[in-house]
Amino acid sequence: MADIFDVIADATRRDLLQVLLERYVSTDSEAGEISVGEIVEKLGISQPTVSKHLRVLRDHGLVTVREEGQHRFYCIDTSPLEDLEDWLIPFLSADFEGVPDSSSTVFAAWSGVAVPEPIRRAAETLQSPSEAGAAVGRAAAAASFQARNALQDASHEVERRVIEPLKKRLSRKEGK
Repeated sequence: MADIFDVIADATRRDLLQVLLERYVSTDSEAGEISVGEIVEKLGISQPTVSKHLRVLRDHGLVTVREEGQHRFYCIDTSPLEDLEDWLIPFLSADFEGVPDSSSTVFAAWSGVAVPEPIRRAAETLQSPSEAGAAVGRAAAAASFQARNALQDASHEVERRVIEPLKKRLSRKEGK
């Protein structure tokens, strides 16, 4: 059986995970589920290809599926990615300057900036500073992702509600 690195090495599966993550963090779906048909539409690839890759992701625990009649609804499950995250953290924090020990390095790596002395000292007193750092990092990444998506959605909405109608009006005036 392939390991997690083999599973995410495929670009199509990474695209699928991205679509599933976007649905998971969006407000469109309470359960974060998306149908195979919607995935096919978003990615513009064939249904058999999508289904084949979703099966690989399901076999490795990266997605869950809910069946409703002949329809399948998929949802991302990020827990298998935690092993990948744990493996990556030392590499991401290897060049972090000014942090004396590895637990603070992990905390700092997730924050993305130099850790002020009071925060560094507080992190060192935690029973598991690396878990605290990972939790802070995950929360920051999720907030950043949601903000980026909200800005994109707002931009599309402005385009749809303001720009397109203005273009139509202008083209009608030019046509007269």
